[in-house]
Amino acid sequence: MPREQLSIENRSGQTLAAALELPVGRKPHNFAIFAHCFTCNKNFKAVKNISSALTEKGFGVLSLDFTGLGESEGDFADTNFSSSVDDLISAAAILRDKYEAPRLIVGHSLGGAAAIMAGPLLPEIKGVATIGAPAMPDHVTRLFSSAVKSIKESGYADVSIGGRSFRLKKQFIDDVESQDISKALSAGGRAYLFLHSPQDAVVSVDNAAKLYKTARHPKSFISLDGADHLLTNEEDACYAGSVIGAWAERYISIPEPPALSTESHTVAYLAKADKFTTHILADKHRFIADEPEGFGGNDLGPSPYQLLSSGLAACTVMTLMLYADRKGWDLQEVLCHVRHEKEHLEDCIDCQNPKARIDRFTRELELIGDLDDEQRARMVEIADKCPVHKTLEGNSRIGTTLLR
Repeated sequence: MPREQLSIENRSGQTLAAALELPVGRKPHNFAIFAHCFTCNKNFKAVKNISSALTEKGFGVLSLDFTGLGESEGDFADTNFSSSVDDLISAAAILRDKYEAPRLIVGHSLGGAAAIMAGPLLPEIKGVATIGAPAMPDHVTRLFSSAVKSIKESGYADVSIGGRSFRLKKQFIDDVESQDISKALSAGGRAYLFLHSPQDAVVSVDNAAKLYKTARHPKSFISLDGADHLLTNEEDACYAGSVIGAWAERYISIPEPPALSTESHTVAYLAKADKFTTHILADKHRFIADEPEGFGGNDLGPSPYQLLSSGLAACTVMTLMLYADRKGWDLQEVLCHVRHEKEHLEDCIDCQNPKARIDRFTRELELIGDLDDEQRARMVEIADKCPVHKTLEGNSRIGTTLLR
């Protein structure tokens, strides 16, 4: 899937690293923010898998490294739960400025608690989904419970989490202990989805029950039966992302593609704001054409010349397979590679014109099956009889009228 790297300036002036995952072959219908788990980062396996599943549903997904983690600036020891919430607000601002405001926020573990707290602070958010989230942020102190007393007495301590060493200060403990998620959940105005595994050994499923009980309707719960807390199994993470995407469609407006109809076989539609991203209806089939980014497009679909080459390639393989079937030849598979170029005319009417060029389509065939040399040579001849080939080499005429 397409991936863009972004830089976000947080409220402290530090630069946060972020990645924006985009759906393939289309513009995002909405944007989402993903808040990763405690001490994780945007490149964490579950983050990528969940984001991938959401992009398949048409969402653009921004995931970021919280301050002091991953590739983001800052010292993790100076951060706390509240600063993570602030980072999410900064992430929403960059989406609002460069693209459009996010409608969905997804959080994993402590990131889920941060997503809940950020929701009421972002009026555009319509849906909040959490995965394995604690009912209270201070639940995270259980990961380093043996060091809590030392942190409170000495002001800081180095703790090991997931095999990595982190320095935590007393202000972090004070901050998570002061948070009240129930107030954010009871604010209303958003739909909530709580996903949790009954086998979660880090944050028990009882936390999901508490969150669900506190939240106002509309609210939903999905059991991630058999999954571990970090969703290390790719199938579990992709399932979670797919469920979130399907659930969000009920609460987030999904723009309909332009309504197209025509008495002809094909109609193309382009809006000024879409640059070159063109919606096409060919009878009952919809698809998109575009230009590469280097030509000012969004690169969300093939270019017009690529579509032309595709038509030649498709017509060629259909013609060859039809001919082989009629002859009873053993052609199992056929591939046609087409390259399009513009070459200077060597035999032309206006040879004095330095811009005079001819379109050249080069075909390369792969014939898979038990065919002898004579049959293969004949197939090359038949390729030239494909209807699109004849159209391209013929004297086509194009007429244009104005409907309005």
